[in-house]
Amino acid sequence: MLIPENHQSEVIRRESEYKPPKSLAHWFIGRPLHTADAPHQTIGKAVGLAVFASDALSSTAYATQEILGVLAAAGTLAFGYVFPISIAIVILLAIVTISYEQTIHAYPGGGGAYIVARDNLGEGPAQTAGAALLTDYILTVAVSVSSGVAQIISAYPNLFAYRIPIAVGAVFFIMIINMRGVKESGTAFAIPTYFFILMMIATVGLGMFRFLTGSLGQVVDPPKLSLLHTVGALTPFILLHAFANGTTALTGVEAISNGITAFKEPRSRNAGITLIWMSVILGAFFLGISYLTGRIGAVFSEQETIISQLARTVFNGRGLPYLATIWGTTVVLIMAANTAFADFPRLGALHAGDGFLPKQLMFRGSRLVYSNGILTLSIIASLLIILFKASVTKLIPLYAIGVFLSFTLSQAGMARRWWKIGHLKEGEEIVEPGSTLRYVDGWQYKMLVNGFGSLCTAIVMIVFAVTKFREGAWVVLILTPVLVSIFFTIHHHYKDLAHSLSLEDFSGNPTRQTRHRVIMPISGVHQGTMDALRYARLLSKDVTVVHISLDAAETEKVQRKWVTWGEGTRLVILDSPYRLFVEPLLEYLEGIIAHRQPNETITVVVPQFIPSKRWHNMLHMQTANVLRSELLNKHGVVVTDVPYHVHELHEAHKE
Repeated sequence: MLIPENHQSEVIRRESEYKPPKSLAHWFIGRPLHTADAPHQTIGKAVGLAVFASDALSSTAYATQEILGVLAAAGTLAFGYVFPISIAIVILLAIVTISYEQTIHAYPGGGGAYIVARDNLGEGPAQTAGAALLTDYILTVAVSVSSGVAQIISAYPNLFAYRIPIAVGAVFFIMIINMRGVKESGTAFAIPTYFFILMMIATVGLGMFRFLTGSLGQVVDPPKLSLLHTVGALTPFILLHAFANGTTALTGVEAISNGITAFKEPRSRNAGITLIWMSVILGAFFLGISYLTGRIGAVFSEQETIISQLARTVFNGRGLPYLATIWGTTVVLIMAANTAFADFPRLGALHAGDGFLPKQLMFRGSRLVYSNGILTLSIIASLLIILFKASVTKLIPLYAIGVFLSFTLSQAGMARRWWKIGHLKEGEEIVEPGSTLRYVDGWQYKMLVNGFGSLCTAIVMIVFAVTKFREGAWVVLILTPVLVSIFFTIHHHYKDLAHSLSLEDFSGNPTRQTRHRVIMPISGVHQGTMDALRYARLLSKDVTVVHISLDAAETEKVQRKWVTWGEGTRLVILDSPYRLFVEPLLEYLEGIIAHRQPNETITVVVPQFIPSKRWHNMLHMQTANVLRSELLNKHGVVVTDVPYHVHELHEAHKE
């Protein structure tokens, strides 16, 4: 590396006293926060459960229904398998929970599957995990909001025609709340989350009590059974298909490991406890709903959800307790999207920090949240809702493959991490980007837990991909590698750019410039032209003014005026027989660039017309903007705008 001569440079540091003025945006998202406020924007376990667990908890509202939807193809007798399938899914939930609890303590900086895979499996698996998770978070928003709207339609069927605008409106409402910051959004959503938990405890608890006392009964006037397809007999494929659909209950389990940094200290401990709370509540609700569904004779229907059928059976009609359950479920389903809004921007920022996504995703907005990531998520999820007409059944096949792929890679990465730890000596440590490795006793047990978990989730992922392939899962199987290739394309761009800008082989600026030539294109001679000429002559004595001749009479006027006002500066007139302006000028510049001297700088000074009102721009050709955009692509040319403001010139003229 070439080191320049040591010239003492003065460095002055001061804090700007500028404060953003009040605006309409502040009314929606709150006043801008100081960077020093960041540590105070963390959350505790109670609020953390509302922020990061709403996705997982809300899945109890549709997981059982999705199992029924598949079993219905084999007839209502197949509904008896709902509860055994649910038990198998809860066992899988326990395995995944134990694995992620270990991940939380091993990687207190957050990042989940992406960081674990990056440190232990390499960039390829890491980007695959990241692509899968980012896709899953987008689908989480689309599925949960659509499911929430489905709950509303169950209670108010007349709203069915308006489900799409209602869903899109809900997405943008959540976006605005999240723009206010993690702490405020968590506090705002805590009350609805705990209201949902209380209503589900009441519904499932009273339902179990009434079943045990023999007073529960069956669904009154059940909705018409919806059959997506008919097979006539229960087959292993149907059972695997139903199991795959039910595993959507596990989506969201990884959210806490991705958002550890949002928790108060001690972060890992608080995040780990919140994860266990979430899994216990999720498992209990899921098993309770699945068990009672079979006892009341609930059926799969697009017109009425399982939760609606269960609630009106348990509460004997559509009274206040029923409506409270429906609205509590609706709100938490819509809020489940909040988990994605909490994690998608963080994960996007991690990718951007590693150079695999646009750097704009690292920007923290006025409320210390990754506002660009929040906005991106809102737009893409809304487009999906519109495309799939807010149908949960149509969106579900795209769902869960991504999250189970990330489960698999995360646990495989953790198993690899324990293997590396097991081969360290006492007192030896390895510092990796995401964590520090030190020898610990019992690493074999932990490696076994993660390895077994990885195997289980890999099997589920394969089952899901096969059983849901024709229904749309193929989209995700294609989309994930496409996203990974895009990530690496972006990464290569940033690496090439960094190499081009590196100071490794830079020998320093030349001690002096031997020549500085200025070219100034003009369309006419007026006060703005004279301002630009004055600036050009400050840069160099070698100034050439260029006029493209499109009209002989106009060119004659320019020439006469320049003789009077040009201050002795040479004027080059380029005749353009095809009435083109930019192309002849670029050809002229290319000739100068081709014959320029070593260390010669060429600056193109572009007079920029600025009207007094913005709408006046529509009345002018905007030639300067076109010219500047073309010149910026020319190597060895510096482009400088010299604005002239008509209003200011007019006021000066009056004085």
